[in-house]
Amino acid sequence: MFTHEYFMRHALHEAEEAYEKNEVPVGAIVVIENKIIAKAHNQVELLNDATAHAEMLALTAAFNFLGTKYLPEATLYVTVEPCLMCCGALYWGKVGNIVYGASDEKNGFQKFTSTNPFHQKAIIIKGVLQEECAFLMKSFFKNKR
Repeated sequence: MFTHEYFMRHALHEAEEAYEKNEVPVGAIVVIENKIIAKAHNQVELLNDATAHAEMLALTAAFNFLGTKYLPEATLYVTVEPCLMCCGALYWGKVGNIVYGASDEKNGFQKFTSTNPFHQKAIIIKGVLQEECAFLMKSFFKNKR
């Protein structure tokens, strides 16, 4: 029952909330021992803050929930490949596992670096529910044009 697809669907729900609020539809959740401890979606427009990415907000919520600054046992699920800023936060927070859906050719970390920007012990899994995650992003930007 608790598969990567299961948790990515929760992240997709967060992305759909962002979409409905006219935010770039990215959603993220933080999971420890099959329990969602934090969730967020992009709030850049709402907060008028370029750093209010889903990953950043979910990490902050997880740190606050646990009262810690490191998450080596956590898995972050995010619907779109993290940008370099979010990679930095994931690195410094020592997040143990990063699972993402769609690649982001314009703003994802792979555009800017060929090296691993995550903590050296982090396990990276990409492409989980990739088509659903990409469809939401494509729909959002198609409607913007």
